[in-house]
Amino acid sequence: MFNAIICRYNEIAIKGNNRAMFENRLVENIYDLLKNVEEIKVSRVRGRIWVQHPSRQPFADGELDIIKEQLPRAFGIESFSPVIMCGLDIEEICTAVDGSCDSFVQAAMTKKPVPAFRIRATRSNKKFPLISKEIELRLAKVVAIKYGDGKLRVDLTHADVTVGCEVRDEFAFVFYESFQGPGGLPVGCNSPVLALLSGGIDSPVACYMTMKRGCRVDYITFHSAPYTPQVTIDKVKRIAVELNRFQRPGKLHICNLAPIQKLIRDNCTPRNRTVLYRRMMFRIAEKVARKTGCMALVTGESVGQVASQTIVNLNTINEAVNMLVLRPLIGMDKSEGIALAEKIGTFELSKEQVPDSCTVFAPSAPSTAVPLERALEDEALLPGYDAVLDEIIQGIEVYTESK
Repeated sequence: MFNAIICRYNEIAIKGNNRAMFENRLVENIYDLLKNVEEIKVSRVRGRIWVQHPSRQPFADGELDIIKEQLPRAFGIESFSPVIMCGLDIEEICTAVDGSCDSFVQAAMTKKPVPAFRIRATRSNKKFPLISKEIELRLAKVVAIKYGDGKLRVDLTHADVTVGCEVRDEFAFVFYESFQGPGGLPVGCNSPVLALLSGGIDSPVACYMTMKRGCRVDYITFHSAPYTPQVTIDKVKRIAVELNRFQRPGKLHICNLAPIQKLIRDNCTPRNRTVLYRRMMFRIAEKVARKTGCMALVTGESVGQVASQTIVNLNTINEAVNMLVLRPLIGMDKSEGIALAEKIGTFELSKEQVPDSCTVFAPSAPSTAVPLERALEDEALLPGYDAVLDEIIQGIEVYTESK
């Protein structure tokens, strides 16, 4: 019975003369997310995005299931609702309510003997002959007549069934449910970035939060074969696939860090190794980012979470590159990151215990404060490390797959 989907946005609405750019990007992303729903039309209609079949035929149940699964991944959408589109006629609106409310009322009756309902109507079309309150009274009468004899009660605050109606300039519509979107800005309306993606909890969350600000994300991950097993790479691949559900698939660059790690192990101060590894990761990531057109790096670092993430060490690591580094989790604690990882579907993957490159040749007591000059002194002891980095980059494997 639902023949359209209304998609509401929030932050896009405050944009100025370039708002159409954000709306058009959101339309493109919705088309991509709903590619498994045949013959749909996604359009902009005065402050909203609409999804419907060109013939305006109702969506099948299976199509609605796909829509409800996919649209919560469309950054830019604040909420969305399946709706019944009607003409600008109160009788047609009443007929739509009469023919559609039963399944929602019956579902409420299975939970409560006498469920409550309410009507919520808005009228942006000031030429419509009834004001919002009058529309609500007419629709309430329809429901009350249909379920007389005390089967329903009215509760304007804590209703079990809400009948929504909006009268616009072009048409009216009726709806019963609103589903939460992710908010933010549509992926692709900002510059692309390259994220340092590990198998941990934090970096996938950082990727998600960066996508939410409109950036398409590619990934780079580091392993230390033969000192780390293939399952280390496979785990990160699965995390990348899960993240790609929120965007057009980003590429995963798979990089073997072991050659430079061994060089650092054999020549540098043991307590400084972790920071030196990170500086080399950043240098490799910067070169890959510039080669692939990415405009910034993204990490899951948070101040003070581990030894390499103190202010001193973050500064020393940052000084290895001349590129913007985004750290969306910088002020978050671990529980906040876990909650968001659970929400976006990466937590169960991240908590699988497999070795990673960070633990290979790691010092037992890493320094929490490696001044830049100490790091530079250590790196001066590395014979020809630039050539080693170039060789590592030449051996990068690129992987792209999405669900």
